[in-house]
Amino acid sequence: MKSFVNHTGLVVGINRPNIDTDMIIPKQFLKSIKRTGFGVNLFDELRYQDEGKPGESCDNRPLVPDFPLNQPRYNGASILIAQENFGCGSSREHAPWALDDFGFRAILAPSFADIFFTNCLKNGILPIVFNKKTIDNFFSEVHNKKGYKLTIDLNSQHVLTPSNEVFKFSIDEFSKRCLLDGLDEIDLTLKEVDIIKAYEARHIKRVPWVFGAIK
Repeated sequence: MKSFVNHTGLVVGINRPNIDTDMIIPKQFLKSIKRTGFGVNLFDELRYQDEGKPGESCDNRPLVPDFPLNQPRYNGASILIAQENFGCGSSREHAPWALDDFGFRAILAPSFADIFFTNCLKNGILPIVFNKKTIDNFFSEVHNKKGYKLTIDLNSQHVLTPSNEVFKFSIDEFSKRCLLDGLDEIDLTLKEVDIIKAYEARHIKRVPWVFGAIK
């Protein structure tokens, strides 16, 4: 997965609580497991006036004009701010895949659904929890200042605003190290491949009958 060390990006906000994973990526798009190609259908039912279909081009679909992701001022946004319980609903990993494919590197919210939070970390997206007052202040700044950007430094665990305000955030050390190094659990396991192979070779010598029985 992509590493996350520090990132400066344009901010966009979706100011509603309890955005579930079906809003993030509707169920009809869950057939693929390629992890790519979902960005055009991110927030599909909120972005478009018609119903999206898998494999359909979105180029000429009618847009919902006041939805933030459809507004030109937010083109290229890579930091999302949201409200409480973001990512609730089903545990579909396609939700962070769609956010990543669209270009989001971080999400700031007062709270996240647990499984979604974990899925983000496993896919190179940094979910950051701030209290509601701080998040509401971010929404106000984004609304009032076109081109509003934040800088996120994972090493020092802080978010820097354009006015040089610093907001500290928490993250567990294991997830932090994985993001900094760009490693998921499979990558971490593969780093020990020589040790694993050596163990398997010793194990076959100790109990050869076990392996012979399955030939």
